[in-house]
Amino acid sequence: MTMAFDADNDVSDEALLGLYGNGDRRAARELTVRLTPLAFRVALRMLGDRAEAEDIAQEAMLRLWKVAPDWRRGEAQVSTWLYRVVTNLATDRLRRRRGVGLDEAPEIEDTSAGACAQMIEGDRMTALEGALAQLPARQRQAVVLRHLEGLSNPEIAAAMDIGVEAVESLTARGKRALAAILEGRRTELGYDDE
Repeated sequence: MTMAFDADNDVSDEALLGLYGNGDRRAARELTVRLTPLAFRVALRMLGDRAEAEDIAQEAMLRLWKVAPDWRRGEAQVSTWLYRVVTNLATDRLRRRRGVGLDEAPEIEDTSAGACAQMIEGDRMTALEGALAQLPARQRQAVVLRHLEGLSNPEIAAAMDIGVEAVESLTARGKRALAAILEGRRTELGYDDE
């Protein structure tokens, strides 16, 4: 089969999905390399569990492959669709998990080297993940997509199927809640030294 794109070219996600929908397996590999890390990151930040995040990323990609032949160009960005699927799957897992205390929640594996700066950053990320886990699911979802994944408010609105004003409200409330949860930990997390 002739490759319809050169891997060095900047082919859009939508074009790659269309190529896969028409049977181009190399397009699927390229799209997998691009989008699986994104899906995993979002799921990990929402759940704080690597194994569950891997499961969700895999499930989201499987769902993407199922819709590929019927994908309607121009209706949504592939990444926006994927964000929505990942956050919905993560939210479902969180609902099933309800009742699990913070002490029983799995620790996030820290695979970084032992340098002092990396240890401080690891402590900060652990504190952030713990604080995120205390937010209501929709606030957590909005904060993760806006401030950790860097999506715009309209992209988040599309991923969450809500209005832009609702996104702004959720992210503002989420940020205030995070600030309240982390209040008094500046010294412990090494921010007074900077």
